[in-house]
Amino acid sequence: MKEKLQAILQEALTATQSVQTQQEAEELKVRYLGKKGELTAILKQMGSLSAEERPVVGQMANEVRAQIETAVREKLEIIKEKAIEQKLAAEALDITMPGKSNKQGRLHPLNTVLDDLIDIFQSMGFDVVDGPEVETDYYNFEALNVPADHPARDMQDTFYLGENLLLRTQTSAAQIRTMKKRKPPIRIICPGRVFRADEVDATHSPVFHQVEGLVVDKGITMCDLKGTLEQFAHEIYGPETKVKFRPSFFPFTEPSVEVDVSCSECGGKGCRVCKGSGWIEILGAGMVHPHVLSECGIDPEEYSGFAFGIGLDRLTTTRYKISDIRLLFENDIRFLEQF
Repeated sequence: MKEKLQAILQEALTATQSVQTQQEAEELKVRYLGKKGELTAILKQMGSLSAEERPVVGQMANEVRAQIETAVREKLEIIKEKAIEQKLAAEALDITMPGKSNKQGRLHPLNTVLDDLIDIFQSMGFDVVDGPEVETDYYNFEALNVPADHPARDMQDTFYLGENLLLRTQTSAAQIRTMKKRKPPIRIICPGRVFRADEVDATHSPVFHQVEGLVVDKGITMCDLKGTLEQFAHEIYGPETKVKFRPSFFPFTEPSVEVDVSCSECGGKGCRVCKGSGWIEILGAGMVHPHVLSECGIDPEEYSGFAFGIGLDRLTTTRYKISDIRLLFENDIRFLEQF
């Protein structure tokens, strides 16, 4: 039996040398030391030994088991170390290779101009407020002095979502919400998306952007409006820019004006951009109508105010000399990379 144990030990140690994988090592351990292994089969025969031989053979069997386990464990460690070395070799980085450059994102031209607008008006003491894009008829029309039968409603093709719900046609609705919540003095701008059922072409889109402005306080006059908008135009287009006010009509302001700036392309001499007039229309404005102030709980005898609405898309196209407004929404990388 001692010879058999010695033979099993030699056979196991030899087999261990040829093991290449962790699975093979586990299989070898089971073959020699498992419940049905060769060493166990030898130990089952110890009942035929004399009382004097059993301790000697038992001690030898334990030594054989220990040597086989040690040999298998050492082989497993070698296999694991080799696997780690192979993995490190496969994942090694060649630090001499040039790195891959990642394209850096840019602000969309609309966001760039909006950020500039916000900076300009915040420097003049304006707060930035927001309002919901899905509005009620009251905030979008009635509170702005445009009742249901008012002809001005025909000027805007509105997307209605229900009997009293619509996609806002102007961010002026946020001004009404602000005047109902705050007491004068009020000095705010309301940037955001607005929606009108316009045909898509080079100058129109059903989704576009506005920046509405509102000032309400004691003693506000057209001079304050003019000074504010002239400062805005000089900041956006340059100090040499001229500003012209033309009489107009808006239901929620009285008097109302359209504001033009001298064409930045030709300096006011006339060109294809300004259609030969030397001027480009950029916004509408006026003094807040007394009915609008009263509707919001502000006494028009004590307070007055002015409001203006800037078309952010038009402002962006004129600033960057973009000929087609659709380019702002098509997400063409070739176009956006120019900014």
